[in-house]
Amino acid sequence: MTEESWVLPNIKTALIFLISIICFALAAGQEPDDSIPTTQDTLNTPPPNVTPVMPKKVTAKDNPNDEGGAIVITWHISVDDHEGGKVTGYKIYRGTGPDQKFTEIGTVTSGTGTFVDHGVNDGEKYVYKVAAFNSFKENGRTVWEVSSESNITAPVVSSAQWFDWRRINVLVGVIFVCTAIFLYIQRAKSGKELYIRKIAGLESVDEAVGRATEMGRKIFFIPGINDMDNVQTIAGITILGRVAQIAAEYETWIEVPVSKSLVMITAKEIVKEAYSKAGRPDNYNDDQVHYLTDDQFGYAAAIDGMFVREKPAAVFYMGAFFAESLIMAETGNSVGAIQIAGTAMPSQLPFFVAACDYTLIGEELFAASAYLSREPRLLGSLKGQDIGKAAILIAILLGVLLETFGIFELSNLFKVID
Repeated sequence: MTEESWVLPNIKTALIFLISIICFALAAGQEPDDSIPTTQDTLNTPPPNVTPVMPKKVTAKDNPNDEGGAIVITWHISVDDHEGGKVTGYKIYRGTGPDQKFTEIGTVTSGTGTFVDHGVNDGEKYVYKVAAFNSFKENGRTVWEVSSESNITAPVVSSAQWFDWRRINVLVGVIFVCTAIFLYIQRAKSGKELYIRKIAGLESVDEAVGRATEMGRKIFFIPGINDMDNVQTIAGITILGRVAQIAAEYETWIEVPVSKSLVMITAKEIVKEAYSKAGRPDNYNDDQVHYLTDDQFGYAAAIDGMFVREKPAAVFYMGAFFAESLIMAETGNSVGAIQIAGTAMPSQLPFFVAACDYTLIGEELFAASAYLSREPRLLGSLKGQDIGKAAILIAILLGVLLETFGIFELSNLFKVID
């Protein structure tokens, strides 16, 4: 092959390549002909008679009964807003004045005539307008959309309200119960006898302590495994004061093993005060209340060991208990102790009922302090709360009858949330 026969074909190839590049560059820089519609332009052109009529009577006002920062926008839906109509939804726009730029703040579906704007600042003026829009989507892409805007609302300002009038029934209920409590406290202070239903577990406290005295054995008081931030522990410690006072009068040793340090400090003061009330402060021993461990089952195991070794005559379980309840109660039952339990833990009540002689169920534990002490403020509070519960029970029964026969919807008077 000669040099000339090799060079000429390559020059031709290079020229063809260069001409192709120049043609491509010219085609890329050419402006499109606007007279020829593209496929995209054809898809984005809405069909005729699809624009909905704008919504009417658009109003904006401060959202009532709230803490501020909210404005309610309401409107009459478009006449085209019906099944098969031209309205896909409504867009809500907010501005700071009629001549200011409006910003879209939300969208609602067709058939909706209200919207709450939670993005405002109290004290600032806002105006609103609502647009009814109709759109068509295909494969998740909006093909076309048309809308018609309403008139602009008058300026509106949001503010916080002092009282939520939707909850007036709560105020009435609180006033009713507080009045009942106050009246019963006054009756108790005046010396009038207030009837309190007898609670078998509390009636047997003297019997349990007396039995321990006769047998010359200890009394154990277990205040649960929760700390002093639990109301059941507080109720149990209150009962401890009464039990410790009776034990001091009978000169019977009462021992209080605890699982929390703060409960230990509180129980020591309660027992010490109980011995002073009984007139036997010298009989109090600081070792009667002692700490074992924070561990749940370590605490249960330690108490079981004391039960087996010392065989107490009476055991009190008053407070919050969990899985350790049956372990301790079964051990106490096996040594022949009379056992009185009290807890508000529903899952543990069956175990105490099965293994103990007496069980305070739920609110009986909290009523025990008033039952045992007969202190006027506690008795009055207990009776006042019972009056409130009785009123609620009567309202439930009356409401069932009235609504069953379609006379009156009494339940509307007890609504607290819209």
